[in-house]
Amino acid sequence: MLSISLLSLTTLLLTLAPTGQNPADGKGVAELNPVLSRYLQALPADWEAISPERKAQLDELAAFVHEQKQQQPLVQMTFICTHNSRRSHMGQLWAAAAAAHVGLEGIVTYSGGTEATAFNPRAVASMQRAGFAIENLGGDNPRYQVRFGPQAEPMTCFSKKYDDAANPQKGFIAVMVCSDADAACPFVPGASGRFAIPYLDPKASDGTAQEADTYDLRSRQIATEMLYVMTVAKSLSGE
Repeated sequence: MLSISLLSLTTLLLTLAPTGQNPADGKGVAELNPVLSRYLQALPADWEAISPERKAQLDELAAFVHEQKQQQPLVQMTFICTHNSRRSHMGQLWAAAAAAHVGLEGIVTYSGGTEATAFNPRAVASMQRAGFAIENLGGDNPRYQVRFGPQAEPMTCFSKKYDDAANPQKGFIAVMVCSDADAACPFVPGASGRFAIPYLDPKASDGTAQEADTYDLRSRQIATEMLYVMTVAKSLSGE
């Protein structure tokens, strides 16, 4: 099993210039939003808190990202939860931003659910607090334009099923970010690989005084782990 020490990963990250990429085609570089860049720079300090069991799961995902990069110019990743309202969007956006931050080109991210609802405004607000620039284009199932850098092409985020026409239909990496979706989809048609990386649903705090803190905590956990994955994949690719 792939194993990389926290020290070596931290050293590697410090040698990588914070860059960006166009999420529409996985190519090119763009400056990250300053708040978002500072947020990502602080995350390696959290890697030590990731359990060995969890790191093993993340290492498997990173190794598969690396493997796919050796076979094709673009690596497509679809993050899947039940409603495509919270964790899957967070996974999609953090994976894209983390890849851009470490300069890992060719990573294109998507999200979907086993059913469609709406990108939850609490999750949207949490991503804005972290430094993403988000514009609500409106509608019953609002479409949001999300940028991680001032010159980056926007990522269009809205709730949809994972097999929606807006998402890749084959050759993508399926990342299951909730236990219910993981159980409901033991097989994801068209996926080149399937990985279960579940997170607790911040929905449990909705309507409470802890709501914003809970969403920010979950966002930071996903950001930390996606940065870890992209850093490991970057080190394996030798870019």
